[in-house]
Amino acid sequence: MKLVFASNNKNKIKEIQQLLPSSITILSLEDIGCFEDIPETATTIEGNAIIKANHVTEKYGYNCFADDTGLEVSALNGEPGVYSARYAGEQKDAKDNMNKLLSKLKGNTERTAQFKTVIALNIDGNQQLFTGIAEGIIIEEKKGNQGFGYDPIFQPKELDKTFCPVNNERKSQI
Repeated sequence: MKLVFASNNKNKIKEIQQLLPSSITILSLEDIGCFEDIPETATTIEGNAIIKANHVTEKYGYNCFADDTGLEVSALNGEPGVYSARYAGEQKDAKDNMNKLLSKLKGNTERTAQFKTVIALNIDGNQQLFTGIAEGIIIEEKKGNQGFGYDPIFQPKELDKTFCPVNNERKSQI
């Protein structure tokens, strides 16, 4: 079965393909000839996942799934949340985003946070939503240079280290 993942993020595509049985082949947006930037205009993580999945299904006719993930920090009333990728600006720079977050948390002892991922799955005219939460804390300075996004500053509660040195399989289990 071929299933489009509404993304061109090669890191995410690789992670997901490793989790699925070989009978499912993941196609990227590029693989189906979708080169436009699908606007993420919703005010919620769920809404953005739905927008992306529906765009592919409606315009290209494929079964599809799309995700949106946000880092929600308790002390910042859920920021950056739906704006996680562009927290420090439209350039979507992970280093800038982490620096802004660490600056806003400077001196704050409340560092509880969670990654929230919502997947919208469109198959044969039906849509289902799935939500996953990884709870943890924001550490005080970046550690490691692997991973992507906020991985160098997010420490899941199951580990005594950030997501940076964690392999994809373990990260996906969490």
